[in-house]
Amino acid sequence: MINNTLSSYGTSTNPIDTELHSITQGHTGIGELETTLSQSPNLPISPAATKLWLVLAAAVFLVSVPVFIEAPLVRSLPSLSLAMTGFWVWLSFTLMSRSATYLWGDLLLGFSWSWLAGAIYWGWLRWEPLWHLPVESIGLPFACWCLARNWNKVGSWFYLGSLFGTVLTDVYFYVVDLMPYWRQIMRVEPEEVSEILQTALMQVQTPWGQTWAVILALLLLSLGIVPLFNQQRHWYAFGGAVLSTILVDSLFLLAAILA
Repeated sequence: MINNTLSSYGTSTNPIDTELHSITQGHTGIGELETTLSQSPNLPISPAATKLWLVLAAAVFLVSVPVFIEAPLVRSLPSLSLAMTGFWVWLSFTLMSRSATYLWGDLLLGFSWSWLAGAIYWGWLRWEPLWHLPVESIGLPFACWCLARNWNKVGSWFYLGSLFGTVLTDVYFYVVDLMPYWRQIMRVEPEEVSEILQTALMQVQTPWGQTWAVILALLLLSLGIVPLFNQQRHWYAFGGAVLSTILVDSLFLLAAILA
């Protein structure tokens, strides 16, 4: 199967200027939040520790974005979703051009690869699950290239964490034999999806399905939590991306139960 010099230009009423001004205000808010958390007498957290947890939270959010925002968009407007990849890349480099927001641009650049993969797969190839992992891996060469040069570490490790979570989810679909239901859901009318989900849920609730769910959940938890003991931003980005896979998969399971 989502980091500048941004400022408003005088008193211009140009829509692009207005948008850039809004983005700047948003990043100012992030800076104010970091300052408040680090200086609060009730929260004796250093600025460095505060930023680590903000990276973790941002990673969790960015993994959720393609699922809950891009997925509906790409079904109706796949070309627009694909074109938005260019906007994310532009925004990431814009953020990285300023030291105060470099971290967020770094993270956003890694997210751009996840967004691109999602736009391509869910826009045109979603009927065939065998294409999911190859398409999701589209940013892997770039991430490895960046890490080899010690650049874009936060974004690259975020992308790798997101990809790792995707791999384990797909592995579960393979070993529990859920791929046929995936193909059916992508081809039927919306009113027929509920029945297919209920049948797939019966497969998940078998001893085989439950055993593999526990095994892969424990693996995700381990590889999501252990990196957090290393107090570095790129490991928090990786850990957040891995842990959020559990959240997203749990929401899908809940949706199937309620269907």
